[in-house]
Amino acid sequence: MQSVLATANEAAHAAGKILLDYFNADYQVRDKGFHNPVTTADYASNHCLEERLRDSFPTYGWLSEETADTRDRLNKERVWVVDPLDGTKEFIEGLPQFVVSIALAEKGQPVLGVLHNPVTGETFSAAEGQGTTLNGEPVMASKVESLEEAEILNSRSETRWGLWKRYEPYLRLLKPMGSVAYKLGLTAAGRADIFATLRPKNEWDVCAGHIILKEAGAVLRGLTGKEQRYNNRHTVIKPGLIAGNPAIVQAFLDLYKARKKL
Repeated sequence: MQSVLATANEAAHAAGKILLDYFNADYQVRDKGFHNPVTTADYASNHCLEERLRDSFPTYGWLSEETADTRDRLNKERVWVVDPLDGTKEFIEGLPQFVVSIALAEKGQPVLGVLHNPVTGETFSAAEGQGTTLNGEPVMASKVESLEEAEILNSRSETRWGLWKRYEPYLRLLKPMGSVAYKLGLTAAGRADIFATLRPKNEWDVCAGHIILKEAGAVLRGLTGKEQRYNNRHTVIKPGLIAGNPAIVQAFLDLYKARKKL
């Protein structure tokens, strides 16, 4: 697994360099759907990752936000799950809250992950049984168990839409920021106590962050309480997600269920 992780790290940094060349420069933007932009930087990063990862491991399946999906991946034991630019809206706004996200799933479980923020220089990485590192140094998730003491990384758009108003009285601090994957990495490294989203996400948003969290002593759960599996036919994860140490995740799930009934 070390050689696979090394290749993923190299690919993430190569794609990150491409993103930096586009960042705050000229590029094209179009909408794939409502509130879902894509840029030429997304595609350039994706091309770089395909060249480096698919060429190095031709028997592995491939699932990427910016590659047309094919069902042959469903028959693969190992599948790359990739987002070449997670945090496109932040990238467009000139905010350094985006990452290259690379994960490897084996039989539906995440076994390797790399998140690279080319602006801040942060690289979160993990492989099954080997722990989590930030720029090569071991990190662990927060051990805060009380929601009243917790700092929560949540979505900028969800905050704007008012989705968090019913939970705010029970939480110490909500910190809206971009990129689901980046928030997962920061949570794994103990930079915040919880990551939470109340809206559906895609497998490529969270797969790398999942193994990085797991190896840092944290868990990632759906708002139904279930653990996420990957390389599914339908890649959207509903209704949302919560991550942190097991105790605080359960505390949030209890709050979510209680407030949902009102």
